[in-house]
Amino acid sequence: MNALQRHWPRIAITLLPVLLALAHATGLWQLSTLERLDHLIYDMRLRATMPRTLDTRVVIVDVDDASLARQGQWPWARDTMARLTTELLVRQQVAVLGFDVMFLEPDRSSGLQRLRQIASGPLRNMTGLAAEIERLAPALDHDITFAAALHNRRVALGYYFTRTPVPSAKGQLPSAPLLPPDTFPKGASYATAWSGFGASLPMLAEAAPVAGFLNTLIGETGDGVIRSVPLIARYEGERANPGYYESLALAVYRLANGSPPVRPLLAPGGAMQRLDSLALGRLRIPVDQNASMQVPFRGPGGADGGSFRYVAAADVVEGRLAPGELKDKIVLMGATAPGLQDLRATPVGAAFPGVEVHANIVSGLLDQRLLAVPDYAPGYEVLTVLVAGLVLAFGLSLLSAPRAVLLGAGTAAVLIGLNTWLYVGHSLVLPLASALAMTALAFALNMSWGYFVESRARRGLVRLFGTYVPPQLVDEMLQRPGSYSMRAESKEMTVLFCDMRDFTRLSEQMAPAELQAFLNTVFSRLTNVISAHRGTVDKYMGDCVMAFWGAPIDTPDHAALAVRAALDMADAVRDINRIHRAGGRPEISVGIGINSGVMSVGDMGSAARRSYTVVGDAVNLASRLEGLSGHYGVEIVASGTTRDLAPDCCTWQELDSVLVKGRAQAVAVFTPLTTEAAIAAQRTGQLQRWSQVLAAYRRQDWATGRNLLAPLLAADAKKVLYQLYAQRLASMALRPQDPGWDGATRFETK
Repeated sequence: MNALQRHWPRIAITLLPVLLALAHATGLWQLSTLERLDHLIYDMRLRATMPRTLDTRVVIVDVDDASLARQGQWPWARDTMARLTTELLVRQQVAVLGFDVMFLEPDRSSGLQRLRQIASGPLRNMTGLAAEIERLAPALDHDITFAAALHNRRVALGYYFTRTPVPSAKGQLPSAPLLPPDTFPKGASYATAWSGFGASLPMLAEAAPVAGFLNTLIGETGDGVIRSVPLIARYEGERANPGYYESLALAVYRLANGSPPVRPLLAPGGAMQRLDSLALGRLRIPVDQNASMQVPFRGPGGADGGSFRYVAAADVVEGRLAPGELKDKIVLMGATAPGLQDLRATPVGAAFPGVEVHANIVSGLLDQRLLAVPDYAPGYEVLTVLVAGLVLAFGLSLLSAPRAVLLGAGTAAVLIGLNTWLYVGHSLVLPLASALAMTALAFALNMSWGYFVESRARRGLVRLFGTYVPPQLVDEMLQRPGSYSMRAESKEMTVLFCDMRDFTRLSEQMAPAELQAFLNTVFSRLTNVISAHRGTVDKYMGDCVMAFWGAPIDTPDHAALAVRAALDMADAVRDINRIHRAGGRPEISVGIGINSGVMSVGDMGSAARRSYTVVGDAVNLASRLEGLSGHYGVEIVASGTTRDLAPDCCTWQELDSVLVKGRAQAVAVFTPLTTEAAIAAQRTGQLQRWSQVLAAYRRQDWATGRNLLAPLLAADAKKVLYQLYAQRLASMALRPQDPGWDGATRFETK
């Protein structure tokens, strides 16, 4: 909880992209940039997963440049179209023929109309001319010839729908729509609606009653790229029966499969249901809100694309194919000649033949290779944005920079992996752009905040405390950089002074460079010990190092940490001496003073030079205690206050009650024993006997004190503490008892 409180601004700023992405996902604020990014992701994924194989079931008869050069400009005469149709349906025995071309105007290429004008005009007096022209009319009317070629054949014609302020209609639609106008519940739109059309001539429409619209809804995506094509559309005009009509691709597929009925399936929901799919027998075709299906492109378009066989229309008209070469194929006739303007922008090509768009739909229906945009896509988008956003907001704010980078990359990888798995494994087209954009923006904002705001505070903290405080404490302080400053404050702490004894003599025996290296080695070793016990180095003063515990980080066990540090410092000095003895260099000894109490800590000094330090009476006492260590023959002297704050950190031996210079009240002083010394003293009962010696000494029972001290001297005659008290007891025995005796030893020097 503390971490969350510290980082709440960083978490809040990371959630801003999440809110923007949620607004886009819920439709409150549509961002065109994210829509374009989703289209780009869809296109890349589609190209990466296309089969890129030849579908031999579908053939495209192509009105290409070569065909135009050989047969003349487009549109060709209808007798030519009749020869093409007869060649495909009779000699080649194709299964279905679909025309991605339209026959809106009557064919006047035969000159029949002009002959009739002449017969009724300048030559109207010529007997039998008009009758002869009418007798020849069926042969000269190419539309009749073409209609005869279409009659009772498996052919699907093409037409287009229009939507204009003033509806217009040309030609004739199929006599009955695919679905009646009341197929769907009222109150919602289930397909695109149109009010006009341009279709084939009535005689052609009656000869080939199956037809399909060619509309592709280029404007729906906003970038002019065809990604989906409507399968059904609603006609609401007056020149044909209202209802839902089918596309050319759907009409061709149904013809090739026995014309199964189409049954719409609605997504379950409330009153405002949406069209989910179209069912053709066992085949279920997913569609979107416009009744459009995603085009399952097989590969690059055109004759060289490798997805479908292209046959030049001129070769068909001229009978250059072997009989039955296209037997049982589904044939779509269209134009790829650039001048005929039937090239479309698609995800797999900027100039993709329009006829091949329909071929890809037919191929996808045959393979049941269908992509679906499910009705729960907005919910999926909201869920992924919300989950990923919360993970990033809290994870990026609480983790270190390297781990935050891994989290950001991992989140993006999971989003991409999940979306790709659903696409490849389950043919689901789901949005990804908003979640990815949110991830990138959230990462950028979070890292920027961390660097420019939090890191600035951290760098300032490191500048303030880096030279005083051990690295592990700085790391802890960086968790709450705003909680620490150089401002002076009073608090209970523990301070330690460590001084090298006989340093003057030692320095006289060494060259300056050698002395410098020696001091650096000793201070580095002692500083490492202090840092390991979470202490803060205050300063180095010649041959003395000063450190304290309890600031800048509050440390409840500051006294125990200082005592353990002192014991380890003494061990470090002994280790240094072992190395010195092996190298023939002089040994060193140290005195350590420790005191606990209320002291002032903060940035103190002059305008020219300041430092983070502690001051106060408690600090002065620690300095005095360090000076007493040699007097009592011990390495460490600690005050009674320190001992009371850390009674269990070690075994204590009381030294004396002292009255140092500058203090009016006596202080009990102790020394902590090393583990080995403590075990030996406990085993032999030395500590208990020593307590009895001190008790006798303080009540001026000199004889008892000497008797109790004798065994201790016999066991450890070299111990300075025992020798000191033996001398005191002997001296005191020669004096009369003092009624004002308080048992304290007075030291007038520092």
